[in-house]
Amino acid sequence: MPAANVIQLQQLLKAKLPQLRLGFQPPGQRQNLWATGISRIDTPLEGGLPRGALTEIVASPGSGSALLMAHLLRKAANEQQIIALIDGADSFDVIAMEDAVLARLLWVRCRSADEALKAADLILRDNNVPLVFLDLAANPARQLRKIQSTAWFRFQRILEQASTVCVVLTPVTMVSAAPVRITLKPAAFSLDMLERNREELLGELKFEIADARRFHFKEERLRRIA
Repeated sequence: MPAANVIQLQQLLKAKLPQLRLGFQPPGQRQNLWATGISRIDTPLEGGLPRGALTEIVASPGSGSALLMAHLLRKAANEQQIIALIDGADSFDVIAMEDAVLARLLWVRCRSADEALKAADLILRDNNVPLVFLDLAANPARQLRKIQSTAWFRFQRILEQASTVCVVLTPVTMVSAAPVRITLKPAAFSLDMLERNREELLGELKFEIADARRFHFKEERLRRIA
């Protein structure tokens, strides 16, 4: 990301976040999970997406990732939270979102995966946004292949010192450091479904959830018993 763009992003953070800095609590003073409002996600994860950790959402074309993203943005806005959306391919449909959501959204428009990762690094280090979405689902494979796994472990280390929920949307599994992975399976959407309300459409989404934290907890218990 060019230096001029970094400066602009820093200015955006300062302009957008004063109202948030007054209410954002440091680690240890908030619950460790953020409920998505979708029971098929929240129940297996025992309450929702983890704070202070990466969550990867693997979304292939036609799986309903835009529908899921819109739901998460609306829920966060309804809770009066500021959200950062780092748009890796400048593909976010801003017209589809309500003004109440856009008023609480920091939309970072990027032209490549490399730019998006640099923006994410800056925002996560700023540690003043409770919800960060890094959308790489529409980026071409040639850009994604250049991302080194060390980048994800660096993000995870940053998050461990915060209480941020960080969700990375990808077209294939690639965030090796993510303890929670949600895979969206292709959904059988049809034209007549366009007349259904959002809740009914969300019910058509198919999730496969992997939670590596469970193995960590089991290992900790075994150590204590030993």
